[in-house]
Amino acid sequence: MRLALTVALTMVAFAANSILNRLALVDGAIGPVDFAALRVLSGAVALCGIVWLRGGQVPFGLARRPWAALALALYMLGFSFAYLTLDAGVGALILFGGVQITMFAGGLIAGERPPLLRWIGASIALGGLVWLLWPMGAARPDGAGVALMAAAAFGWGIYSLLGRSSGAPLPATAANFALIVPLMAVVWWFASSDVPATAQGIGLALISGMVTSGLGYALWYSVLPRLEASTAALSQLTVPVIAALGGVLFLSEGLTLRAVIAGALVIGGVALGTRASSAKIPPAKRQN
Repeated sequence: MRLALTVALTMVAFAANSILNRLALVDGAIGPVDFAALRVLSGAVALCGIVWLRGGQVPFGLARRPWAALALALYMLGFSFAYLTLDAGVGALILFGGVQITMFAGGLIAGERPPLLRWIGASIALGGLVWLLWPMGAARPDGAGVALMAAAAFGWGIYSLLGRSSGAPLPATAANFALIVPLMAVVWWFASSDVPATAQGIGLALISGMVTSGLGYALWYSVLPRLEASTAALSQLTVPVIAALGGVLFLSEGLTLRAVIAGALVIGGVALGTRASSAKIPPAKRQN
């Protein structure tokens, strides 16, 4: 039960990142590079500070750390730039659909064999997202935006796969954030936009960095070792639905019957797919 609640809280944090990013960019409160750079810097400061205050050490030197950091940087930059041309719904579909494909593929390469029930659940959930979010008629997503969000999806998928053997979640996440601060600084120096950063934009970036990214990703790293790659990928398919609900509450977006039915399909597909995992876990382990 505790594991399920932690996963749910993490998915809410992921969805909040989309809302915060969209609020900042759509209102012109900050540019995409400035948002991403502040997000990374504030997350690194908050996470490293917490680790050091608790008397711990930030493990910069682990063999996999540079790869995890680069994957995180790819996600951060792709995510921010993609939302310049994609609306939140289409962006979320491309992101978490791509993450699912990356993590399923990674699990298969690593020797996992997801049961049929999980494949069926994933198909139902992904079908619900396509129905909910994919534009109809003449509307087509911007090609550059699609490519950027697909790159972000690949980065986040690799980051999640590496996180399954990362060690202590909070120090590992702190190290990943801190390692990409110099890279983000270089990108900011050469590619920062002419959009002046307002107090609102800076505030949204700081919240995204310190809370929904930094602490949210630490939570994600804490649950990843207890999830199979395909289950972790499937869980993230709930994020676009949560983000759509957040759009209704915070961005005054409409909620249609189609959205409600599609959301039910996603939640139902996830429940069906994760049932295949829980059926194989001994009762004593499920309580962790």
